[in-house]
Amino acid sequence: MTTLNLELDGMSCAGCAGRAERALAALPGLGRASVNFATGSARIEVNGTPLDRITDTLTAAGYPARTAQTTLSIDGMHCASCTGRVEDSLTAVPGILTAAVNLATQTAQVTYLAGTTTPADLARVVTQAGYPTRPAEEDTPDPAASRRAAEITHARQMTLLAGALTLPVFVTEMGGHLIPAFHHWLHDLIGQTTLWTLQFILTTLVLAFPGRQFFTLGLPALLRGAPDMNSLVALGTLAAWGYSTVALFAPGVLPPGTVAVYFEAAAVIVTLILLGRWMEARARGRTGAAIRRLIGLQPDTARVIRNGAAQDIPVAQVGVGDTLQLRPGERIPVDGTVTDGTSHVDESMISGEPLPVSKTTNDILIAGTINGDGALTMTATGVGRDTMLARIVAMVQEAQGAKLPIQALADKVVRVFVPVVIATAILTVLAWLAVGPSPALGLALVAGVSVLIIACPCAMGLATPTSIMVGTGRAAELGVLFRKGDALQTLAEAKVVAFDKTGTLTLGRPTLTTLHLAPGFDRAETLAAIAAAEAQSEHPIARSIETAALDEGLTLPPVKAFKAIPGHGLSASVGGQDLLVGTARLMHDHAIDTAPFADTLADLTAKGETPIFAAMDGRLSALLSVSDPIKDTARDTIRALHESGLQTALITGDTAATAQAVATALGIDHVEAEVLPGDKRDTIARLQDTHGATAFVGDGINDAPALAQADIGIAMGTGTDVAIESADVVLVSGNPANVLTALHVSRRTLRNIRQNLFWAFAYNAALIPVAAGALYPVTGKLLSPMLAAGAMALSSVFVLTNALRLRSLTPETPQ
Repeated sequence: MTTLNLELDGMSCAGCAGRAERALAALPGLGRASVNFATGSARIEVNGTPLDRITDTLTAAGYPARTAQTTLSIDGMHCASCTGRVEDSLTAVPGILTAAVNLATQTAQVTYLAGTTTPADLARVVTQAGYPTRPAEEDTPDPAASRRAAEITHARQMTLLAGALTLPVFVTEMGGHLIPAFHHWLHDLIGQTTLWTLQFILTTLVLAFPGRQFFTLGLPALLRGAPDMNSLVALGTLAAWGYSTVALFAPGVLPPGTVAVYFEAAAVIVTLILLGRWMEARARGRTGAAIRRLIGLQPDTARVIRNGAAQDIPVAQVGVGDTLQLRPGERIPVDGTVTDGTSHVDESMISGEPLPVSKTTNDILIAGTINGDGALTMTATGVGRDTMLARIVAMVQEAQGAKLPIQALADKVVRVFVPVVIATAILTVLAWLAVGPSPALGLALVAGVSVLIIACPCAMGLATPTSIMVGTGRAAELGVLFRKGDALQTLAEAKVVAFDKTGTLTLGRPTLTTLHLAPGFDRAETLAAIAAAEAQSEHPIARSIETAALDEGLTLPPVKAFKAIPGHGLSASVGGQDLLVGTARLMHDHAIDTAPFADTLADLTAKGETPIFAAMDGRLSALLSVSDPIKDTARDTIRALHESGLQTALITGDTAATAQAVATALGIDHVEAEVLPGDKRDTIARLQDTHGATAFVGDGINDAPALAQADIGIAMGTGTDVAIESADVVLVSGNPANVLTALHVSRRTLRNIRQNLFWAFAYNAALIPVAAGALYPVTGKLLSPMLAAGAMALSSVFVLTNALRLRSLTPETPQ
């Protein structure tokens, strides 16, 4: 079973994703198929199904898979058999449609399904086959990013164009209804026919240009027997425009008293829905930023030793077993092990822990992490998609491609509403033709048009996005950024809130907590001496001790003979005394007894603090402890979450002792410690299986898979950009108490959305029969299409007004 990620064209609503997914699910040989409207992609499991059948099925459904092309520059080909081997290696890659290798130009032209692979991956495959290869267009911008930017630009341009054309129509028509004097002045100035003709021209331009997409997508979908939101918009606007056009150019066709134009209804519907689509395009355009940033952690080149000499080559050409040189400050290009040298490596983007890790022979190195001040030699053990960084990217992609509940709900709503409305309009026309009084044709047309106009999906289309826009806007004012509208529903349904520790519940930086002195030693002198020695080190713990001494106003004495002892501590001569600072193992190696601090050491360990011993001239002088302080609001936040009926969990890469100490102090229910990025994702999955909807709060790159796997990912704004981009919600201040505000906004907004949806459908259920003529036997009159358009507008105003009530939301703070 091979998993493929495809990028799809033509999806404009959640219903489109559902239809594409059902079309794929009907194919034999396919496993799970999940279509994500937000990312415009499909994730499918293929077991022998030919690619052309998959692409043909998607094209027939109206959502073709995008293709991409790349040119590869290949070295080392000498004969036709070489080109054959290169072609075979390329065509074996899942997602490749064609591969043509040219021996004369030493290039390969490859066509593939966008999203299934990348030019860098293809170059790596050919390189591993024995032919060093690189993408010819290495400087070409990300095509996916360019496409998303073009989509957003197009949506903005169409919305602004539609708005500019609609405004005169709306003002001249609705302004006349609201202000009779304006109506009379306008008609006296240019006349009714001229005014309607101008409205006809402007509205026709709206439908023909910015609104054309509704007809090019909606009408074919209607002809295929699978009408969608575009179909209703197309039918509703065509009905309003068509009726108005008849009223303008052939008024005699219509019954007396029914001659009126509704050009403004058609134009306003198109403009409002285009505005919503623009907002959707902007939101979707940000979904891939996290993955692009993750991929950007890997450097473009690596310094490899080949034939006894060091040379810089593209990372795509690095193979397993290659020997690489790492200079101070460089990012590590691939996974591997240290073969020579010592250094400290900043792994915070992978582990989430702020302290650089000491590295020496045989220690593991991870692609994307940053080498410290030392020079290292390493052997590559994982390249390409086998690196931990690449696996993290793959996990984020997999979790982001998951099916969301709100999409399934939208599918059901659209599948029921659209056919019912169309069928009702047809039945209305037929009923009036069959039993209606003379002139039956005119009455039938009026009733049918009224049904389509009054059932226009404008209110339904606005019900969710307006609440999301207002709710998220107010949340932003309160310091909570909802990056994805779906988060509003999912967070309200959460049963468990899981937290990362470092930088989320804690400050994320080590701080000197305590200083215990042995008898006969002065605090100021001892701390100054230790801080002076630590000032020579680059380690973050050293910075915390130095900062503490300077904060107390101490003067640091001169230091001589400083020596770092990797993994253990340091030695130095300070003020004429020999100083040792470091671990208990360092003390034991120098025959210094740490027994006087045994009880204190046990207490510090139980609290999860890091102990540091100091000795002067062979005598134990002090025991210091360094810890990452818990944020002031963390404890009250956990208590408030419990009071609201939620369970809490702590998921961290830190030691079990430290994690348990923090969990005990905060009252957290469940603890998972010493977990890697993949384990975090798996832990979230277990919580989801056990408890249901799970929210995860984190701040590091290592949290990206968990943030994506969780039903709702919440990132601290003080964390890494990748964590923020991977999350559904961002807490700007980094204050964990804002989780409560996010939950409050989510619940209130979801309730508002339900109210809007109820009104949108209740309004249709009540007024569609009226529009069809249910009151005609009593009143002797049909509902005028003008009143139908007004009722449609009123439903939209109601929805907007209800959504605007969310502006009064206040922040939730723990009591």
